[in-house]
Amino acid sequence: MTDFETQNGFPPMKNDLILRAARGETTERAPVWVMRQAGRYLPEFRKLKEENNADFFKMVQTPELACELTLQPIRRFPLDAAIIFSDILVIPQALGMTVQMIPGKGPVFPDPIREPSDIEKLKQEVDLQKSLGYVFRAITLTRVKLEGKVPLIGFSGAPWTLLCYMIEGESSKTFNKARKFLHQHLEVSSQLLQRMTDLIIDYLVLQVRAGAQMLQVFESHAEVIGYDTFTLCSLPYLRQIVEKVKEKLGSDAVPMTIFAKGAHYAIKELSQTGYDVVSLDWTMSAKDARIVAPTVTLQGNLDPAGLYGSHEDIRYAVKNMLRKFGTQRYIANLGHGMHPDHDPEKLATFIDTIHSYSETMNERKLSGD
Repeated sequence: MTDFETQNGFPPMKNDLILRAARGETTERAPVWVMRQAGRYLPEFRKLKEENNADFFKMVQTPELACELTLQPIRRFPLDAAIIFSDILVIPQALGMTVQMIPGKGPVFPDPIREPSDIEKLKQEVDLQKSLGYVFRAITLTRVKLEGKVPLIGFSGAPWTLLCYMIEGESSKTFNKARKFLHQHLEVSSQLLQRMTDLIIDYLVLQVRAGAQMLQVFESHAEVIGYDTFTLCSLPYLRQIVEKVKEKLGSDAVPMTIFAKGAHYAIKELSQTGYDVVSLDWTMSAKDARIVAPTVTLQGNLDPAGLYGSHEDIRYAVKNMLRKFGTQRYIANLGHGMHPDHDPEKLATFIDTIHSYSETMNERKLSGD
Protein backbone atom coordinates (compact mmCIF):
# COMPACT_ATOMS: atom_id res chain seq x y z
CA MET A 1 0.00 0.00 0.00
CA THR A 2 1.36 3.46 -0.92
CA ASP A 3 1.66 6.36 1.52
CA PHE A 4 -1.22 8.00 -0.34
CA GLU A 5 -3.49 4.99 0.28
CA THR A 6 -2.47 4.78 3.92
CA GLN A 7 -3.16 8.47 4.48
CA ASN A 8 -6.64 8.16 2.98
CA GLY A 9 -7.56 5.09 4.99
CA PHE A 10 -8.41 2.87 2.03
CA PRO A 11 -8.65 -0.86 2.77
CA PRO A 12 -5.64 -3.01 1.79
CA MET A 13 -5.85 -4.75 -1.59
CA LYS A 14 -6.90 -8.39 -1.71
CA ASN A 15 -6.58 -8.80 -5.48
CA ASP A 16 -3.99 -6.71 -7.30
CA LEU A 17 -3.77 -9.03 -10.32
CA ILE A 18 -4.70 -6.41 -12.91
CA LEU A 19 -2.21 -3.90 -11.51
CA ARG A 20 0.58 -6.46 -11.71
CA ALA A 21 -0.40 -7.41 -15.25
CA ALA A 22 -0.45 -3.75 -16.28
CA ARG A 23 3.06 -3.28 -14.92
CA GLY A 24 4.35 -6.36 -16.72
CA GLU A 25 4.79 -8.45 -13.58
CA THR A 26 4.20 -12.20 -13.53
CA THR A 27 0.58 -13.25 -12.90
CA GLU A 28 -0.83 -16.62 -11.90
CA ARG A 29 -3.71 -16.15 -14.36
CA ALA A 30 -4.99 -13.53 -16.76
CA PRO A 31 -7.01 -10.77 -15.07
CA VAL A 32 -10.33 -9.84 -16.65
CA TRP A 33 -12.80 -6.96 -16.66
CA VAL A 34 -15.11 -5.70 -19.42
CA MET A 35 -15.97 -2.28 -20.74
CA ARG A 36 -19.51 -1.22 -19.82
CA GLN A 37 -19.63 -3.99 -17.23
CA ALA A 38 -22.14 -1.84 -15.30
CA GLY A 39 -25.16 -1.20 -17.47
CA ARG A 40 -28.53 -2.03 -18.92
CA TYR A 41 -27.82 -5.71 -19.53
CA LEU A 42 -27.99 -6.22 -15.74
CA PRO A 43 -31.50 -6.55 -14.24
CA GLU A 44 -30.27 -4.95 -11.02
CA PHE A 45 -29.16 -1.89 -13.02
CA ARG A 46 -32.63 -1.52 -14.56
CA LYS A 47 -34.27 -2.01 -11.17
CA LEU A 48 -32.18 0.69 -9.50
CA LYS A 49 -32.82 3.08 -12.36
CA GLU A 50 -36.58 2.52 -12.10
CA GLU A 51 -36.70 2.72 -8.31
CA ASN A 52 -34.89 6.06 -8.33
CA ASN A 53 -36.70 7.40 -11.38
CA ALA A 54 -33.27 8.41 -12.57
CA ASP A 55 -32.10 9.29 -16.05
CA PHE A 56 -28.54 8.44 -17.08
CA PHE A 57 -26.83 11.65 -16.02
CA LYS A 58 -28.70 11.77 -12.71
CA MET A 59 -27.15 8.39 -11.92
CA VAL A 60 -23.71 9.63 -12.99
CA GLN A 61 -24.06 12.81 -10.93
CA THR A 62 -25.32 11.10 -7.75
CA PRO A 63 -22.29 9.56 -5.99
CA GLU A 64 -24.31 7.01 -4.05
CA LEU A 65 -26.03 5.75 -7.22
CA ALA A 66 -22.80 5.75 -9.23
CA CYS A 67 -21.12 3.79 -6.45
CA GLU A 68 -23.91 1.21 -6.30
CA LEU A 69 -23.89 0.75 -10.08
CA THR A 70 -20.12 0.30 -10.04
CA LEU A 71 -20.43 -2.41 -7.40
CA GLN A 72 -23.27 -4.35 -9.04
CA PRO A 73 -21.15 -6.33 -11.53
CA ILE A 74 -18.48 -6.93 -8.86
CA ARG A 75 -21.09 -8.62 -6.66
CA ARG A 76 -22.38 -10.74 -9.53
CA PHE A 77 -19.14 -11.76 -11.28
CA PRO A 78 -15.58 -12.67 -10.15
CA LEU A 79 -14.11 -9.72 -12.06
CA ASP A 80 -10.60 -8.47 -11.37
CA ALA A 81 -11.40 -4.74 -11.53
CA ALA A 82 -14.23 -2.26 -11.08
CA ILE A 83 -14.58 0.80 -13.29
CA ILE A 84 -16.35 3.85 -11.90
CA PHE A 85 -19.81 4.40 -13.34
CA SER A 86 -19.51 7.70 -15.19
CA ASP A 87 -19.34 9.01 -18.74
CA ILE A 88 -16.71 10.55 -21.02
CA LEU A 89 -18.99 13.52 -21.76
CA VAL A 90 -18.68 15.05 -18.29
CA ILE A 91 -15.77 17.12 -19.65
CA PRO A 92 -17.96 18.95 -22.24
CA GLN A 93 -20.51 19.43 -19.45
CA ALA A 94 -17.82 20.99 -17.26
CA LEU A 95 -17.10 23.36 -20.15
CA GLY A 96 -20.73 24.50 -20.00
CA MET A 97 -22.22 22.42 -22.81
CA THR A 98 -25.60 20.75 -22.37
CA VAL A 99 -25.62 17.01 -23.00
CA GLN A 100 -28.78 14.93 -22.99
CA MET A 101 -28.89 11.14 -23.05
CA ILE A 102 -31.82 10.25 -25.29
CA PRO A 103 -33.14 6.65 -24.94
CA GLY A 104 -32.57 4.72 -28.14
CA LYS A 105 -30.38 7.46 -29.60
CA GLY A 106 -27.57 8.17 -27.19
CA PRO A 107 -25.92 11.50 -26.30
CA VAL A 108 -27.28 14.66 -27.89
CA PHE A 109 -25.86 18.20 -27.70
CA PRO A 110 -28.73 20.68 -28.32
CA ASP A 111 -26.26 23.48 -29.00
CA PRO A 112 -23.13 21.98 -30.61
CA ILE A 113 -20.07 23.80 -31.88
CA ARG A 114 -20.52 24.50 -35.57
CA GLU A 115 -18.47 27.67 -36.11
CA PRO A 116 -15.20 28.84 -34.52
CA SER A 117 -17.09 31.63 -32.79
CA ASP A 118 -19.16 29.02 -30.92
CA ILE A 119 -16.10 28.18 -28.84
CA GLU A 120 -16.49 31.54 -27.12
CA LYS A 121 -19.61 30.13 -25.42
CA LEU A 122 -17.49 27.62 -23.52
CA LYS A 123 -16.46 28.42 -19.96
CA GLN A 124 -13.10 30.14 -19.87
CA GLU A 125 -12.27 28.96 -16.36
CA VAL A 126 -13.27 25.49 -15.16
CA ASP A 127 -13.11 24.44 -11.52
CA LEU A 128 -13.03 20.65 -11.84
CA GLN A 129 -13.36 20.10 -8.10
CA LYS A 130 -16.62 22.02 -8.20
CA SER A 131 -18.05 21.01 -11.58
CA LEU A 132 -17.06 17.33 -11.44
CA GLY A 133 -16.84 16.86 -7.70
CA TYR A 134 -19.54 14.21 -7.91
CA VAL A 135 -17.14 11.96 -9.86
CA PHE A 136 -14.42 12.26 -7.23
CA ARG A 137 -16.89 11.66 -4.39
CA ALA A 138 -18.20 8.58 -6.19
CA ILE A 139 -14.66 7.26 -6.63
CA THR A 140 -13.76 7.72 -2.96
CA LEU A 141 -17.03 6.17 -1.78
CA THR A 142 -16.64 3.23 -4.14
CA ARG A 143 -13.01 2.67 -3.22
CA VAL A 144 -14.03 2.35 0.43
CA LYS A 145 -17.02 0.11 -0.27
CA LEU A 146 -14.97 -2.20 -2.48
CA GLU A 147 -13.10 -3.12 0.71
CA GLY A 148 -9.98 -3.92 -1.30
CA LYS A 149 -11.71 -6.71 -3.22
CA VAL A 150 -10.48 -5.43 -6.61
CA PRO A 151 -8.82 -2.24 -7.91
CA LEU A 152 -10.92 0.69 -9.11
CA ILE A 153 -10.42 2.12 -12.61
CA GLY A 154 -11.02 5.77 -13.45
CA PHE A 155 -11.26 7.09 -16.99
CA SER A 156 -11.70 9.94 -19.42
CA GLY A 157 -12.52 10.43 -23.04
CA ALA A 158 -9.63 11.58 -25.24
CA PRO A 159 -9.58 15.09 -26.77
CA TRP A 160 -10.38 14.05 -30.36
CA THR A 161 -13.28 11.82 -29.26
CA LEU A 162 -14.77 14.60 -27.13
CA LEU A 163 -14.34 17.11 -29.96
CA CYS A 164 -16.25 14.75 -32.25
CA TYR A 165 -19.31 14.84 -29.99
CA MET A 166 -19.05 18.56 -29.25
CA ILE A 167 -19.12 19.44 -32.95
CA GLU A 168 -21.29 16.65 -34.39
CA GLY A 169 -23.90 17.10 -31.67
CA GLU A 170 -24.67 13.39 -31.50
CA SER A 171 -23.18 10.00 -32.19
CA SER A 172 -22.34 9.20 -35.80
CA LYS A 173 -20.68 6.48 -37.87
CA THR A 174 -18.56 8.99 -39.77
CA PHE A 175 -18.55 12.24 -37.72
CA ASN A 176 -18.47 14.20 -40.97
CA LYS A 177 -19.31 17.52 -39.32
CA ALA A 178 -16.43 17.12 -36.86
CA ARG A 179 -13.99 16.09 -39.58
CA LYS A 180 -15.09 18.98 -41.78
CA PHE A 181 -14.59 21.44 -38.91
CA LEU A 182 -11.18 19.94 -38.19
CA HIS A 183 -9.92 20.38 -41.75
CA GLN A 184 -11.47 23.81 -42.29
CA HIS A 185 -10.42 25.23 -38.92
CA LEU A 186 -7.28 23.33 -37.98
CA GLU A 187 -5.74 26.07 -35.84
CA VAL A 188 -8.93 26.59 -33.82
CA SER A 189 -9.37 22.82 -33.50
CA SER A 190 -5.81 22.48 -32.24
CA GLN A 191 -6.41 25.15 -29.61
CA LEU A 192 -9.57 23.39 -28.43
CA LEU A 193 -7.86 19.99 -28.40
CA GLN A 194 -5.08 21.45 -26.26
CA ARG A 195 -7.56 23.06 -23.90
CA MET A 196 -9.36 19.76 -23.40
CA THR A 197 -6.03 17.97 -22.99
CA ASP A 198 -5.15 20.25 -20.09
CA LEU A 199 -8.54 19.61 -18.47
CA ILE A 200 -8.27 15.85 -18.95
CA ILE A 201 -4.83 15.78 -17.34
CA ASP A 202 -6.12 17.54 -14.23
CA TYR A 203 -9.29 15.43 -14.25
CA LEU A 204 -7.35 12.16 -14.27
CA VAL A 205 -4.96 13.34 -11.57
CA LEU A 206 -7.92 14.26 -9.36
CA GLN A 207 -9.45 10.83 -9.95
CA VAL A 208 -6.30 9.18 -8.63
CA ARG A 209 -6.23 11.57 -5.67
CA ALA A 210 -9.82 10.49 -4.98
CA GLY A 211 -8.88 6.80 -5.02
CA ALA A 212 -8.66 5.49 -8.60
CA GLN A 213 -5.93 2.85 -8.89
CA MET A 214 -5.73 2.61 -12.67
CA LEU A 215 -6.76 4.92 -15.52
CA GLN A 216 -8.07 4.36 -19.02
CA VAL A 217 -8.27 6.95 -21.81
CA PHE A 218 -10.94 6.28 -24.43
CA GLU A 219 -10.15 7.44 -27.97
CA SER A 220 -13.41 5.96 -29.20
CA HIS A 221 -13.45 7.54 -32.66
CA ALA A 222 -9.95 6.91 -33.98
CA GLU A 223 -11.53 4.79 -36.69
CA VAL A 224 -13.05 7.80 -38.50
CA ILE A 225 -9.67 9.40 -39.19
CA GLY A 226 -6.62 8.04 -40.99
CA TYR A 227 -3.03 7.67 -39.89
CA ASP A 228 -1.86 11.17 -40.85
CA THR A 229 -4.75 12.93 -39.13
CA PHE A 230 -4.41 10.67 -36.10
CA THR A 231 -0.72 11.47 -35.69
CA LEU A 232 -1.51 15.19 -35.94
CA CYS A 233 -4.77 15.55 -34.02
CA SER A 234 -4.83 12.65 -31.57
CA LEU A 235 -1.46 11.06 -30.82
CA PRO A 236 0.36 14.20 -29.55
CA TYR A 237 -2.44 14.91 -27.08
CA LEU A 238 -2.62 11.29 -25.92
CA ARG A 239 1.13 11.44 -25.29
CA GLN A 240 0.79 14.68 -23.34
CA ILE A 241 -1.90 13.15 -21.15
CA VAL A 242 0.12 10.14 -20.03
CA GLU A 243 3.33 12.12 -19.59
CA LYS A 244 1.77 14.97 -17.61
CA VAL A 245 -0.46 12.75 -15.45
CA LYS A 246 2.49 10.60 -14.40
CA GLU A 247 4.63 13.69 -13.87
CA LYS A 248 2.03 15.35 -11.64
CA LEU A 249 1.38 12.18 -9.63
CA GLY A 250 5.04 11.25 -9.21
CA SER A 251 5.37 8.34 -6.79
CA ASP A 252 1.56 8.02 -6.68
CA ALA A 253 1.34 7.37 -10.43
CA VAL A 254 -0.91 4.47 -11.43
CA PRO A 255 -0.94 2.22 -14.52
CA MET A 256 -2.56 3.86 -17.54
CA THR A 257 -4.34 2.28 -20.50
CA ILE A 258 -5.04 3.74 -23.92
CA PHE A 259 -7.97 2.37 -25.91
CA ALA A 260 -8.05 3.85 -29.40
CA LYS A 261 -10.89 2.05 -31.16
CA GLY A 262 -10.14 1.51 -34.83
CA ALA A 263 -6.52 2.67 -34.58
CA HIS A 264 -5.12 -0.61 -35.89
CA TYR A 265 -2.82 1.54 -38.04
CA ALA A 266 -1.07 3.06 -35.00
CA ILE A 267 -0.65 0.30 -32.40
CA LYS A 268 3.13 0.63 -32.59
CA GLU A 269 2.99 4.40 -32.08
CA LEU A 270 0.52 4.04 -29.20
CA SER A 271 2.80 1.51 -27.50
CA GLN A 272 5.60 4.09 -27.52
CA THR A 273 3.67 6.93 -25.87
CA GLY A 274 4.20 5.85 -22.26
CA TYR A 275 0.92 4.07 -21.55
CA ASP A 276 1.40 0.83 -19.64
CA VAL A 277 -1.44 -0.94 -21.45
CA VAL A 278 -2.69 -0.76 -25.03
CA SER A 279 -6.27 -1.98 -25.39
CA LEU A 280 -7.33 -3.50 -28.71
CA ASP A 281 -10.69 -3.64 -30.43
CA TRP A 282 -11.81 -6.93 -31.96
CA THR A 283 -10.57 -6.10 -35.47
CA MET A 284 -6.92 -6.23 -34.38
CA SER A 285 -4.81 -9.39 -34.60
CA ALA A 286 -3.28 -10.38 -31.27
CA LYS A 287 -0.29 -11.87 -33.07
CA ASP A 288 0.36 -8.66 -35.01
CA ALA A 289 -0.09 -6.52 -31.90
CA ARG A 290 2.47 -8.58 -29.99
CA ILE A 291 4.96 -8.01 -32.82
CA VAL A 292 4.52 -4.23 -33.13
CA ALA A 293 3.97 -3.57 -29.39
CA PRO A 294 6.26 -6.02 -27.55
CA THR A 295 7.05 -3.80 -24.57
CA VAL A 296 3.55 -3.07 -23.23
CA THR A 297 0.69 -5.07 -21.73
CA LEU A 298 -2.12 -5.74 -24.18
CA GLN A 299 -5.82 -5.72 -23.33
CA GLY A 300 -8.78 -7.16 -25.22
CA ASN A 301 -10.24 -8.14 -27.51
CA LEU A 302 -13.16 -10.56 -28.00
CA ASP A 303 -15.84 -9.29 -30.36
CA PRO A 304 -18.75 -8.29 -28.06
CA ALA A 305 -21.08 -10.05 -30.51
CA GLY A 306 -19.34 -13.27 -29.49
CA LEU A 307 -21.38 -13.17 -26.27
CA TYR A 308 -24.50 -13.87 -28.34
CA GLY A 309 -23.12 -17.33 -29.10
CA SER A 310 -23.69 -20.48 -27.07
CA HIS A 311 -21.79 -21.09 -23.85
CA GLU A 312 -19.75 -23.68 -25.73
CA ASP A 313 -18.96 -21.15 -28.48
CA ILE A 314 -17.85 -18.59 -25.89
CA ARG A 315 -15.56 -21.07 -24.17
CA TYR A 316 -14.00 -21.98 -27.51
CA ALA A 317 -13.51 -18.30 -28.47
CA VAL A 318 -11.97 -17.42 -25.11
CA LYS A 319 -9.49 -20.31 -25.25
CA ASN A 320 -8.53 -19.32 -28.77
CA MET A 321 -8.03 -15.71 -27.63
CA LEU A 322 -5.86 -16.75 -24.70
CA ARG A 323 -3.68 -18.97 -26.86
CA LYS A 324 -3.02 -16.00 -29.15
CA PHE A 325 -2.31 -13.43 -26.45
CA GLY A 326 -0.72 -15.70 -23.85
CA THR A 327 -1.28 -15.23 -20.13
CA GLN A 328 1.46 -12.71 -19.31
CA ARG A 329 1.44 -8.96 -19.97
CA TYR A 330 -2.20 -9.47 -20.82
CA ILE A 331 -5.56 -8.25 -19.49
CA ALA A 332 -8.61 -10.05 -20.88
CA ASN A 333 -11.50 -7.89 -22.03
CA LEU A 334 -13.95 -7.42 -24.86
CA GLY A 335 -12.96 -5.44 -27.93
CA HIS A 336 -15.55 -2.83 -26.91
CA GLY A 337 -18.39 -2.60 -24.40
CA MET A 338 -21.25 -4.83 -23.29
CA HIS A 339 -24.48 -4.54 -25.29
CA PRO A 340 -27.82 -3.82 -23.57
CA ASP A 341 -29.29 -7.15 -24.73
CA HIS A 342 -26.38 -9.35 -23.61
CA ASP A 343 -27.22 -12.26 -21.32
CA PRO A 344 -25.37 -11.88 -17.99
CA GLU A 345 -24.88 -15.65 -17.88
CA LYS A 346 -22.89 -15.48 -21.12
CA LEU A 347 -20.58 -12.92 -19.53
CA ALA A 348 -20.18 -15.28 -16.55
CA THR A 349 -19.00 -18.00 -18.94
CA PHE A 350 -16.55 -15.55 -20.54
CA ILE A 351 -15.05 -14.62 -17.17
CA ASP A 352 -14.93 -18.14 -15.74
CA THR A 353 -13.27 -19.55 -18.86
CA ILE A 354 -10.58 -16.85 -18.80
CA HIS A 355 -9.79 -17.65 -15.18
CA SER A 356 -9.76 -21.43 -15.50
CA TYR A 357 -8.04 -21.74 -18.88
CA SER A 358 -5.34 -19.15 -18.19
CA GLU A 359 -4.52 -20.99 -14.95
CA THR A 360 -4.30 -24.23 -16.92
CA MET A 361 -2.03 -22.59 -19.49
CA ASN A 362 0.29 -21.37 -16.73
CA GLU A 363 0.39 -24.79 -15.08
CA ARG A 364 1.26 -26.44 -18.39
CA LYS A 365 4.03 -23.93 -18.99
CA LEU A 366 5.51 -24.58 -15.55
CA SER A 367 5.37 -28.33 -16.05
CA GLY A 368 6.94 -28.03 -19.50
CA ASP A 369 3.95 -29.46 -21.40
